Amino acid sequence: MAYIHQDPDWPVFKWDSTQVLSLLANARHRQGRLFGRMEALGFDLREEAVLRTLTEDVTKSSEIEGEVLDKEQVRSSIARRLGMDVGGAPKADRNVEGVVEMMLDATQRYDQPLSDRRLFGWHASLFPTGFSGMHKIVVGAWRGEQSGPMQVVSGRIGRERVHFEAPTWDRLDAEMKAFLAWFEKDDGVDPVLRAAIAHLWFVTIHPLEDGNGRIARAIADMALARSEKSPQRFYSMSAQIRVERNAYYEILERTQKDTVDITEWLVWFLKCLDRAFDGADTILSNVLIKASVWERLNGQAVNERQQKVLNLLLDGGFEGNLTAKKWGLLTKSSQDTGLRDINDLIARGVLKKDDGIGRSTTYSLVLNGAAKAP
Repeated sequence: MAYIHQDPDWPVFKWDSTQVLSLLANARHRQGRLFGRMEALGFDLREEAVLRTLTEDVTKSSEIEGEVLDKEQVRSSIARRLGMDVGGAPKADRNVEGVVEMMLDATQRYDQPLSDRRLFGWHASLFPTGFSGMHKIVVGAWRGEQSGPMQVVSGRIGRERVHFEAPTWDRLDAEMKAFLAWFEKDDGVDPVLRAAIAHLWFVTIHPLEDGNGRIARAIADMALARSEKSPQRFYSMSAQIRVERNAYYEILERTQKDTVDITEWLVWFLKCLDRAFDGADTILSNVLIKASVWERLNGQAVNERQQKVLNLLLDGGFEGNLTAKKWGLLTKSSQDTGLRDINDLIARGVLKKDDGIGRSTTYSLVLNGAAKAP
């Protein structure tokens, strides 16, 4: 079977502008509107929106590859690195720190050149022990002959699906030199399209033994940050790709088995980006809800247990329904103490009792009066 990287015209990509330009114009319009809305927020709310977005980006990009990171650790690591105050947040382990370090380097230093050395640093951050699962891998270097044919697969062990096979190891130096030179070249291609092309191009080369997908998405985020000339992230492509994971692998597979005409990939990427902007509306709404809750409590005493659980509820780190028993487990206190804390917040109009009686009673946030998005 012939792959795209075996086409005689590789890597001179082609696309149908009539199908792409209207989608690109819409993406640019929504990009501008989103940043305008965020600029209308106060500094603290904008900072919270960035924190939520980056947390989603890091966790969801890893989930696409089947790795689940602790969301609170991710949030804590990002906040600390950005100088935000998140008192009582858990300490992140080295795997979380490594993924966060890569993503922040890509988005916060978007204007710095992308080089092989920088990519090797990202790779080392992703695999601080030199192992991918139980397997020893070469870290901070292109894959070598010892890695054998590089097949891009998805699915559980024993039920993997091969999507395509990447170029052989002896082509990697030349392939990556061409890619990095193009990434830094101003050739008149819109930066949003460059994000889509860079994502596909890097995934196709697949130059590393592992972590190629996460690094490809970090490169795309870097290109999108360049398109906005801002390190502030208010939407997450990785979160949207996670939602559309099956379609993502399917379009990558179809594109790999075709010519250098990548129209279908660009159309999919731009439509996915459009849906990612919808996700930004959800993030903004949640940020405003959190602000309204704490505004209602402004000047009132809130104990550490209440602060911890409220933040879990407001930051999306709470799973299932809130009960007095779960409150006690989360705060390492008795169920009676949890019930007193809950009733106190009900009296203040922050929580409400849901349907149910006895041990099955659940509680939820009161969202009435939440501020509206600008």
